[in-house]
Amino acid sequence: MPAIDSGGGLVRLRLEIAYDGTAFAGWAAQTGQRTVAGVLDEALSTVFRTPVVMRAAGRTDTGVHATGQVGHVDVPAAALSHAYPRRSPPGETEFGPLVRRLGRFLPDDVRVLGIARAAAGFDARFSALRRHYTYRLSTARYGVMPQLSRFVTAWPRALDVDAMAVASRPLIGLHDFAAFCRHREGATTIRDLQRLDWSRDGDLITAHVTADAFCWSMVRSLVGALLAVGEGRRDPGWCAGLLTASRRSSDFAAAPPHGLTLVGVDYPPDDQLAARTTVTRELRVID
Repeated sequence: MPAIDSGGGLVRLRLEIAYDGTAFAGWAAQTGQRTVAGVLDEALSTVFRTPVVMRAAGRTDTGVHATGQVGHVDVPAAALSHAYPRRSPPGETEFGPLVRRLGRFLPDDVRVLGIARAAAGFDARFSALRRHYTYRLSTARYGVMPQLSRFVTAWPRALDVDAMAVASRPLIGLHDFAAFCRHREGATTIRDLQRLDWSRDGDLITAHVTADAFCWSMVRSLVGALLAVGEGRRDPGWCAGLLTASRRSSDFAAAPPHGLTLVGVDYPPDDQLAARTTVTRELRVID
């Protein structure tokens, strides 16, 4: 697979990443804040002995987790040799040693699961076709088992999952989700929501949410609105009516962040990556 030459002899690497977002102020690097990107930038810059900057498929919020985050980083070709040990086990992948080294440099709450040279045209954010999230809640009377408490939201009231499923269906498709997004100047709130359904296993309730992209706090806001339906405080048809709003609605609260996990990102075949990037960069409108 050919590496990207990003100019100036840079090679683009694709990384598969997982993290526990509890102690992070989100993905994006912020001065004075502990962030996932900041921790990764520091570790990778140390290994390659030159400053590098990570980009990701999804810039998750404070407290949100990931098991399937995808990122890319551009590394000077001359610095790649720092990723290789003097001796490598037979059959080792090109960047297998680097994955192991990062396991020593990184804190326990973030892991790089795999590294490969990126295909030509690959951009972790703009080449993505869709992102997959899950949101998990427990309605057990005792709350959440201690081993899961960082990743599952305890919900103290009973939830009608069937009503939540009914309310979810009209939200599927290409819509303006302004009512479900925190405002960001110049950013579109038009998204193609491709999946929003619910499953239940005893006291554990899981929302499965997929879209081509998500705006700021969109998944947590969708879940928060649907929880109002599940509790019986709103009729199932109320959520569809929110799609007519032009600003973030104050009629519901976003669900807590720690129940949310980015579980996967889909990309097109390598020969369609550049075309996908072009489409994604265009400002979306609804006719």
